Amino acid sequence: MSLDSDIIVDRRRIRRKLTFWRVMAALIAIAAIASVALIATPGARGTFASAGSIARVNIEGLIRSDSERTQALERLENSQAAAVIVHINSPGGTTAGSEQLYDSLTRLKAKKPLVVVVEGLAASGGYITAIASDHIVAQQSSLVGSIGVLFQYPNVTELLKTIGVKVEEVKSSPLKAAPNGFEPTSPEARAALDALVKDSYSWFRGLVKERRGMDDTQLEKVADGRVFTGRQAIDLKLIDQIGDEKTAVTWLVENKGVKKGLSVRDYKLQPRLGDLTFLRTAAAVTLEALGLGSIAQQIGQTGVVQAVDRFGMDGMLALWQPAASN
Repeated sequence: MSLDSDIIVDRRRIRRKLTFWRVMAALIAIAAIASVALIATPGARGTFASAGSIARVNIEGLIRSDSERTQALERLENSQAAAVIVHINSPGGTTAGSEQLYDSLTRLKAKKPLVVVVEGLAASGGYITAIASDHIVAQQSSLVGSIGVLFQYPNVTELLKTIGVKVEEVKSSPLKAAPNGFEPTSPEARAALDALVKDSYSWFRGLVKERRGMDDTQLEKVADGRVFTGRQAIDLKLIDQIGDEKTAVTWLVENKGVKKGLSVRDYKLQPRLGDLTFLRTAAAVTLEALGLGSIAQQIGQTGVVQAVDRFGMDGMLALWQPAASN
């Protein structure tokens, strides 16, 4: 019996060791793939912009403040790229993040000929980004606009009453951390938020008016928070031309003196491991083997970065949020 017990114990030890080394091997493999990808992927370090080419920059998803993106655009300013085409497909994001991106593109435009192409959506903060360019191209069915500012917060007062929970606090003044969602919003807190929203909205309107050369009458037609199709937007002066990337290249050649026939190459702003499809797959397989199936599924479907982006966003929002249908 003692001999059998020793054999069982030894087998369990061997199994644990095998499991450990299998996991280590998988992690090393993923790290190796990541290293090769960062070296081999064009523009993976945000520095790829060969001489005699046009750099393609993609702005997608929610826009937030991002120092790495700013640094990448600064490197592009000093690169050998002949011009820049910025593709936008974004519902917006925080007003601070959108302003930061707008400023970065404005500085880049001072160094390189720059044109914006709206892929599918340039709404709210995405439109703030677009108007950094002197020329905006969009497809007929693209959506642009949503000139407005939003401040949203959940209020769980009634829910707390139902479950018998009361949140108590001590604060220095009535408007500190207001609204907090744990009590009805006071008129004073609502007025303070209203002032914030109106001030940011005024800034947004002024930016659109200046950059798009609108008078007050034209601005009133587009600044009520709606989005417009590309077909509508061109008549409203929100964009300059219907078309795609080829249209943008032609504009650069004809209006900015860019040499005809230059290739357009990707310039990646934020190379993250979760953005690499094959690496996501490898990570998902490894997590599945470790019994973390739900995490593996999330990574496999959306990627690490996209999953993180689903969490709440802090600050004032310049974001287009169409109501979800049941």
